[in-house]
Amino acid sequence: MRIKTDFLVVGSGAGGATVAMELAKRGKKVLIVDRGGIANGKDIGTLKSAVFGFYDKCALRTSTEGIIVYRALMAGGTTVVSCGNGVRVLEEELKLRGVSLENEFLETERELGIAPLRSDRIGPGSRLIMDAANRLGLEMLPMPKFIDAAKCVSCGNCILGCKTGAKWSALDFVKKARRSGAKFIRKIDVRSVAVRGGRAIGVVAKSPKGTVRIYADKVILAAGGIGTPVILKRSGIANAGNKLFADLFNVTYGVSKQKEVDQWKEVSMSTLSTKFMKDKGFIISPFIDVPLVLRWVTSKRKQLQGFRYKNLLGIMAKTRDDDIGKVTEREIFEKTLSAGDHERLREGQSVARNILLEAGVEEDDIFFTKPRAAHPGGSAAIGDVVGSNLETDIKGLYICDASVLPVSPGAPPIVTIVALAKRLAGAIS
Repeated sequence: MRIKTDFLVVGSGAGGATVAMELAKRGKKVLIVDRGGIANGKDIGTLKSAVFGFYDKCALRTSTEGIIVYRALMAGGTTVVSCGNGVRVLEEELKLRGVSLENEFLETERELGIAPLRSDRIGPGSRLIMDAANRLGLEMLPMPKFIDAAKCVSCGNCILGCKTGAKWSALDFVKKARRSGAKFIRKIDVRSVAVRGGRAIGVVAKSPKGTVRIYADKVILAAGGIGTPVILKRSGIANAGNKLFADLFNVTYGVSKQKEVDQWKEVSMSTLSTKFMKDKGFIISPFIDVPLVLRWVTSKRKQLQGFRYKNLLGIMAKTRDDDIGKVTEREIFEKTLSAGDHERLREGQSVARNILLEAGVEEDDIFFTKPRAAHPGGSAAIGDVVGSNLETDIKGLYICDASVLPVSPGAPPIVTIVALAKRLAGAIS
C-alpha cells in the first residue's frame, strides 16, 4: 500500500498530536500514524485495560538491568495515563540551546486550562502529607493540573485513564486535528525513514495488512524517547539512542494511624514540593500505586505481611537521572543507576520518610518501593541529533517528543513537549 501526504506525523502523543493539530489548523495536508490502538470509553480507568491494552509489556517493560520504565503504546501516548501535571520544565536549559518557548508556554497553559488543583479536590491523605511537609518548611502547594475539577470525581485512577474526561490528553488534539482535515491511521508501525539525496521523502512501515510506504514532503517523528531513536538508527542516524534518561522515582509508604484515609481514591500527585529540585534534583508529591502494582514493586516481606491499603499514605520522590542509558535499533534499552542516581533517590526517600513521621506514621510502619522510571527521553537531544529547529541532518526530518530534551527534567515534561510542538509547527508550516 502507498500513501501520499504533505506532512507525516509519526506518533500521536503530546508532541505528535500538537504539531498535527497546529499544521491542520493552518490548512496543511496532514497524516498522523500510530503503532497503537485507541482507548474507547469502556476501556478507560481500569487496571485490566491499562495493563493489558495500553502499557508496554503490561507495565513491566524493563531495561537490560531490570529497571521498569513506564510508557504507553496507544493513540494519545502516555498523556492518556498521565497524572495530569501541568508544570514547565527545562525552560532555562532550552533557552541556552537557542529555544525560547515563553509564548508557546503561555498558549499551552491557556489551551489546556492549567491551574493549581482546586482545594476541594485535594483529598484527606494528600492534605495530611501537605500539612506535614509545610510544618517541616518544605513549601508543598497544590500541583498545577490540566484537569477540569468540575468533572473530576477523585477516583484515583489517573494512571489508568480518565473515565469522566476531566483530564486533558493528546487525544483531544487528535480530534481537533481531524476536524481540521487531518487523517489518522492506527496500528502503523514505522520501521525506517526513506531518504533520497539527503532528504526525507517518507517512511516504510508495517501494518496488519502488510508493508506500507508513506510519502511526504516533511516527516515529524514523535514516537517517544524509546521509539523515535529506534527509527532514527534504522534510518542511518548512528548517534541516535545515546544519552537516554528516564526520570527515576521511588515511593515511600507509611501506614497512617487514621482509619481509612483512602489516598488511593484521590487525585494522583495533587500537591507538589520543588524545594529540592534546583540543588538536589528531585521533587516530592503524594502518590499511591494501585494495589496489584504495589505488590509488584515492594519487598517480598511486605507482600507476605500484607498492609492496610485504605490506611496507606504514599509519597513519590521523582528525580533527575544521569543520561547514561542507550537504545538499540532492536528497541532494547539500557538504563542503570549511577552513583548520583542512587544518592538522589536516597535523599528523596529520606525527605519523604520525614514527612510521614511528621504526619504521625510510626517508623516501623514505613516501607519503600524499588526504583522505577518514567518519561524516557534525551535519546535524540537538541545539540546532538537535532538542531534548535528540531531538524535532523536528514533534511525535512524533524523530531518532536521527549527524545529531544537535552537533560532529564526530573518532572513531567508534557507541557514543555506541547510548547515545543507549537513552535515547530509555526516554523515548518
